[in-house]
Amino acid sequence: MTNYNSTTRLLALDTSTEACSVAILNNAALTADFALTPREHTQRILPMVEQALHAQNLTLQQLDALVCCLGPGSFTGVRIGIGIAQGLAYGAKIPLIGVSSLEALAQGAWRLHQSQKVLVAVDARMGEVYWAVYQRGPQGEWSGKETEQVISPERAIEKMSTLTGEWMTAGTGWQAYPQLLTGHSLQLRSGESQLPQAEDMLPLAYPQWMAGQVTDPALIEPVYLRNEVTWKKLPGR
Repeated sequence: MTNYNSTTRLLALDTSTEACSVAILNNAALTADFALTPREHTQRILPMVEQALHAQNLTLQQLDALVCCLGPGSFTGVRIGIGIAQGLAYGAKIPLIGVSSLEALAQGAWRLHQSQKVLVAVDARMGEVYWAVYQRGPQGEWSGKETEQVISPERAIEKMSTLTGEWMTAGTGWQAYPQLLTGHSLQLRSGESQLPQAEDMLPLAYPQWMAGQVTDPALIEPVYLRNEVTWKKLPGR
């Protein structure tokens, strides 16, 4: 459980997948909303933000910072989320804090199952997955950011063959590519953290806020793990 400063107020939003989610940290209490909204991100996310603020009797200007998902994920979804977060932050004159979607999935596995070792695999289409190996430290910090990459399931299996013990799985890649479940000696526990959620972004953003690690809205950068040329080849993107 994260120990929050009672005066910190953060709002997180995410549209990087087929879902929209919003969460608010206010007076050490966390509230969240999550909805599956395929192709309705632009219509749904702002009303969700407004409803969350209203429920907490807050305005944007009363927030300390906005938290947005940097990706990886849907190319369009990541851009929508960052663009909306930038607009809101500009209007309220507050900074942004960026969070990885893959680390948020690891945090979700911790929230649901107290899992300290999480293998994240998200369906990246084109026969590949967004992959990361995350491990939770004694202070609640996650290591594994440097492992984030887009690779084939076969390559992911090779990487799992270098690990040992029991790991929780997170993300949509395990269902999309069931071969990930075999070909190695790991004990895998199936987790319920399938899509990143804003409530899992707040525990990741809070230490950044306390350390002064915020970003000017104009300087926030998405993380695609693929270059734009490759993304343009994706059907429906």
